[in-house]
Amino acid sequence: MSEFKSVTIVREANIYFDGKVTSRTVLFADGSKKTLGVMLPGEYEFGTADKELMEILSGELEVLLPGQTSWKVVKGGEAFEVAANAKFKLKVSKLSDYCCSFIKA
Repeated sequence: MSEFKSVTIVREANIYFDGKVTSRTVLFADGSKKTLGVMLPGEYEFGTADKELMEILSGELEVLLPGQTSWKVVKGGEAFEVAANAKFKLKVSKLSDYCCSFIKA
């Protein structure tokens, strides 16, 4: 899906790691939520309350998921999931455009 229709966008940006990761929140009529953002090259650790689906729209990164010992390369057009109440690490090698979907249990 390349566009979302009939949504509410939160005006204030989500800014992390001194501006190296930014996003905007998109709210849907059914109560679901996504963020659309950009990550500059660097290493980051995130925590999540809800299950997340991270779609990498463009760019390239490596992800270390909870319970894993090896990093997985993720490129534009690919995605990965993170369990609820977990932490995960990213090594972003190329500027990456992403869409994160929050999945309520």
